[in-house]
Amino acid sequence: MKATRSVPGGDILTKGENHVSHRTFLKRILQLDPVRDHTEIVYLDAFHEFPFDTTRSLEFALFRTYAVPSIATLLDQTGEFAQRARKRYDDTDLLLSEILEHGYDSERGRAALRRMNRQHGRFHISNEDFLYVLSTFVFEPVRWIARFGYRPMVDQERLAWFYFWRQVGRRMNIHSIPEEYAAFERYNVDYEREHFRYTPANRRIAEATRDLFLGFLLPKPLWRLGEPAIYAMLDEPLLEAFRFPRPSTLLRRSVEGALTLRGRLIRLLPERQRPHLRTVIKRPTYPDGYHIEELGPPIERGSKQGDAPAREEMP
Repeated sequence: MKATRSVPGGDILTKGENHVSHRTFLKRILQLDPVRDHTEIVYLDAFHEFPFDTTRSLEFALFRTYAVPSIATLLDQTGEFAQRARKRYDDTDLLLSEILEHGYDSERGRAALRRMNRQHGRFHISNEDFLYVLSTFVFEPVRWIARFGYRPMVDQERLAWFYFWRQVGRRMNIHSIPEEYAAFERYNVDYEREHFRYTPANRRIAEATRDLFLGFLLPKPLWRLGEPAIYAMLDEPLLEAFRFPRPSTLLRRSVEGALTLRGRLIRLLPERQRPHLRTVIKRPTYPDGYHIEELGPPIERGSKQGDAPAREEMP
């Protein structure tokens, strides 16, 4: 089945290389091998080349998973979104950022993986759902950056994101991860087509996430005014799965145009020399800093780990 949300491949490499003359990090990326050096490539993308785009795309990657009833129902039952939406966002952001910043086989990366696996192990989660969530971490950054980045990813980058998250998935004991980029993309698209559908849990989780995002930007009395801008960033399958109102064509074009303009302006700015690391950001959830082993909801001593495929498997 054809992947309808795929990123056109043909001249992406050429377009990316057009910016190489004044981009130190892009020059470095083009010298690296996406199989052997995927950790370094992903680091350079996430914290030098595309820090804003990486963060936004991973936020909306998680948004996509809430359109899956089995995932949304589980999240709804935990009560974390209704009671502690900001803490859950920070915990997820920090765990992923530890892995992205330090690498999955570093001391901190392994600690973040252990913590994620313990959290997931409390629940019965299908391998198919795990595999889909993993796929969003590959393809949503690629798609977002193709639309709104200062340049699209080159082939080395697209493949590096695939190989990076495939290795993370293996360390989470996720099975049947495709061996090829295109096959994993087909899985991503086919899974969404088959599983996206409305349930009340979908909407509750999506509304909590929408309000969280609005709270980053606006005082609460203005949230209603900002809601349509969030809807303008969601495609038709997501709007249907959440039963959110459809934004006007004008608003959608305006929001997308603003993001496209931002990408074009970035081309004119000096290259970012210092990495924009997420783990050093001051957060109200953790005013005095955090410990990896404390991220996420508390795990009761002696709690059953369950049979979900989240048991740590270090090669």
